[in-house]
Amino acid sequence: MALALEDGAGRWLMHRRPDHKHHGGLWEFPGGKVESYETPVNALVREISEELGIIIRPGDLMPAGFAQEDENARERPIVILLYTCTRWEGEPAALEGGAVDWFTPDAIAELAKPPLDVELAAGLMQKKAD
Repeated sequence: MALALEDGAGRWLMHRRPDHKHHGGLWEFPGGKVESYETPVNALVREISEELGIIIRPGDLMPAGFAQEDENARERPIVILLYTCTRWEGEPAALEGGAVDWFTPDAIAELAKPPLDVELAAGLMQKKAD
């Protein structure tokens, strides 16, 4: 799952993956994997705390869409659930490396992103435009 954090001024937080990781140097919505004992929302709360050092609450998360790899991409294709949030506590920081920054929708469209984040961003911005 992934988080589209909006700052109230029309900007969204993006995370630049550390260079040594898969898709290193690309910008993505922050998030991570769901552990077997977690719901997607609870996993996202945990992951955001670990990655960004901020507190989000499950009730402040709104489903925004999803993206998935082609079923032939690998044995277990990746599915990313995207949630939006406009309320949090703390100041976002890239605690696991890379960088974080705020971007307008037009700037996000120009960022180099992993394929699933390209799809997530396009869907989110289309939904916001409607």
